[in-house]
Amino acid sequence: MSTGKERLVVIGGDAAGMPAASQARRLRGPDELEIVAFERGHFTSYSACGIPYWVGGQVDERDELIARTPAEHRERDIDLRMRTEVVEIDVEGRRVRSRHVDEGGESWTAYDKLVIATGARPIRPELPGIDAPGVHGVQTLDDGQALLDTLGATKGRRAVVVGAGYIGVEMAEALINRGYEVTVVNRGSQPMSTLDPDMGRLVHEAMTGMGITMVDDAEVTKILTGDDGRVRAVATEDAEHPADVVVLGVGVRPETTLAKAAGLPLGDHGGLLTDLAMRVRGHEDIWAGGDCVEVLDLVSGRERHIALGTHANKHGQIIGSNVGGGYATFPGVVGTAVSKVCDLEIARTGLREKDALRAGLQFVTATIESTSRAGYYPGAARMTVKMLAERRTGRLLGVQIVGREGAGKRVDVAAVALTAGMTVEQVAALDLGYAPPFSPVWDPVLVAARKAVAAVRAG
Repeated sequence: MSTGKERLVVIGGDAAGMPAASQARRLRGPDELEIVAFERGHFTSYSACGIPYWVGGQVDERDELIARTPAEHRERDIDLRMRTEVVEIDVEGRRVRSRHVDEGGESWTAYDKLVIATGARPIRPELPGIDAPGVHGVQTLDDGQALLDTLGATKGRRAVVVGAGYIGVEMAEALINRGYEVTVVNRGSQPMSTLDPDMGRLVHEAMTGMGITMVDDAEVTKILTGDDGRVRAVATEDAEHPADVVVLGVGVRPETTLAKAAGLPLGDHGGLLTDLAMRVRGHEDIWAGGDCVEVLDLVSGRERHIALGTHANKHGQIIGSNVGGGYATFPGVVGTAVSKVCDLEIARTGLREKDALRAGLQFVTATIESTSRAGYYPGAARMTVKMLAERRTGRLLGVQIVGREGAGKRVDVAAVALTAGMTVEQVAALDLGYAPPFSPVWDPVLVAARKAVAAVRAG
């Protein structure tokens, strides 16, 4: 480079990109490493996971979700270029082409090292009326602000959420908290396809009990609009569901358009493939992290795409360490996630039944009902725990938990056990904390493990 120092270019200014840039800066000063980061939006380093709670009113101000502003990044000698979108990666020429979103000018920027942190894009079905005013995806702070603006300007109080995964159920809660009549249209037989259907049924029953209208096994065919062009209803094959606002929560895909055009390796799920150091396979000076990559599932041994901020931040730290001259690796995940809808907590880790079948594993299951505290202690709440274990070996394969307060974070015990490769017999013998305000004398996870041990021995 003409400057006599290396240049790191980062594409994406959120959960993976900026931790990578910041960690590289900690390890290498501006005299050694120039860092240029591109972000097409208005914000950096924010919690996308917090958007439903901002929309729902539990978080008062948008800025509470922002961990670090562009100005703060620039104070650390990071050349952060906001509202600037990278539109091409020239791998052979070691440069990227960027375009200013508002002004339209384009330029090329050379790099010695490149980090791709382009995240994921919301799935937006190609349906008539999908772009009508009042129809919102919720992926960025800009999306959240646009939705709040619509809610503030809309007189009607009917909302339809399309999709019943994590985003769908969290947005259903947010709209309930805003005083809306909420209908959730779900193409699956039960909400939360990240759970087995028997556990998803518990979520369905709880959401219905909260006043949410659940429409399952329904495919949206079009968005209907009124004379003013705004959304008025969501149509399925056999019904119309009135709506003053529509929120799309049908999932996300890796945003790898640039990477694919550049000839970089993608996996079966469309995400970038990396080695343990988060370096793009076959490319010495290109790294990738966050929602645009696929990661190793430690339970099944297969690559999978999981869009979570926890992973993205870890990826960024690992990339920054390696770019900065240190050494770090990302071994993989077990697929842990937790969510809530109103007072219902939903958690899972490891494999579902269909995941285990797809991986060629034979398994047994155990499902138990218990309470979050000793049954006689005030506030004890019911929970259901389902556990999967491999036949013959008893290796723990997965855990799902649905219940009220105190249920969700119990999944962390199972996540640790999965990471350690423990058997259900070993899980059943764990020395977990006990006192009546926190747990029955037999913690629900231990009860499920004991039942799974019996199933393994019987099988």
